[in-house]
Amino acid sequence: MNQQFSFTDMMGRVIQLPAIPQRIVSLVPSQTELLYSLGLNQEVVGQTLFCIHPHEMHVQKPRIGGTKKLLIDKITALEPDLIIGNKEENDQKQIETLMEKFPVWMSDIKDLPSALIMIEKLGELVGKTSEAMQLSKQIETEFNALLVQPEVIDCLYLIWREPWMAAGKDTFINDMLYRIGRRNVLEKGSRYPSLTNEEIGILAPKEILLSSEPYPFKEKHIQELQEILPKANIRLVDGEMFSWYGSRLLHATNYFKREF
Repeated sequence: MNQQFSFTDMMGRVIQLPAIPQRIVSLVPSQTELLYSLGLNQEVVGQTLFCIHPHEMHVQKPRIGGTKKLLIDKITALEPDLIIGNKEENDQKQIETLMEKFPVWMSDIKDLPSALIMIEKLGELVGKTSEAMQLSKQIETEFNALLVQPEVIDCLYLIWREPWMAAGKDTFINDMLYRIGRRNVLEKGSRYPSLTNEEIGILAPKEILLSSEPYPFKEKHIQELQEILPKANIRLVDGEMFSWYGSRLLHATNYFKREF
């Protein structure tokens, strides 16, 4: 009888693996980059269109659709022995379909501590425990050195246009905002609420941050929002630094120190 190793994902689900996975499909950009940071260049056999780091792997690896529009047939053809996804990023029905055929390990990230847990758990899952622990501790040390200022600036972080959409309280982005001394003006409501011009005016943030992703905000959008809030400080920011919760966090603290 073949030995099976049990792993519990961040949604409390137990998956069984007979050995260290050799054919991994990753469904989330930040976790794909993490796998490469752990040295799994050969083991990753498929990734999404949005898995752009590192560039050479983005060019070389088979692409299995977008995070919310996975190409199930392509994934099946790759014969993965492990699929790695995320509760927020991926479509539940598609994940359930994949679970019928393959071991699927899911993360659930809401803040820096849960991101560090994910890194460590994922490292154990793919046979890179020590490397993942070292990476997690390095990120934790860098963020501990990033002195969190009192929440002195009321801030709105926008991720989409037509309609405007923002990052709410119970999000990883919100945790990053807190760590650079921002108070999210979205105290209640959904995690990613839609807002009208009037609602933005009523919220009256002192600062509006326009993410580079998923919507690629440009300078012209600053002017558009300035008409709603003439006195607000409105600026473009690197969305990867606020929302990628894998090894990209190693770059985030220097970005925050430089820009904020």
